[in-house]
Amino acid sequence: MAGILHVLRARVSGRDFRAVGQIRRHGIQYIQPGKPNQNAYVERFNRTLRDELLDLHLFARLEDVREASYWWMLEYNEDRPQDSLGDLTPVEYAQTARTSSLEVSP
Repeated sequence: MAGILHVLRARVSGRDFRAVGQIRRHGIQYIQPGKPNQNAYVERFNRTLRDELLDLHLFARLEDVREASYWWMLEYNEDRPQDSLGDLTPVEYAQTARTSSLEVSP
């Protein structure tokens, strides 16, 4: 079946992950120590968050971190061009998709 998760890849081990895998009959592959490229999307996001937000500020309170993270998240998800969307922002892509004249085949 295409598009269905057959393997759950986890960074941490634990009873909860094993239970999910057993209940849904999915295999679990743990990320090998020293092999962060096995989880490249998360590692790239972590690097971006660190470079663009956490390394630039010295936060005095947890509330300051939460507020800065909130505004960064909005900019990251809504205002920045995405490679997967042809370097358009999500809003621009949605407008393009609405005005597209592509026909859906039966």
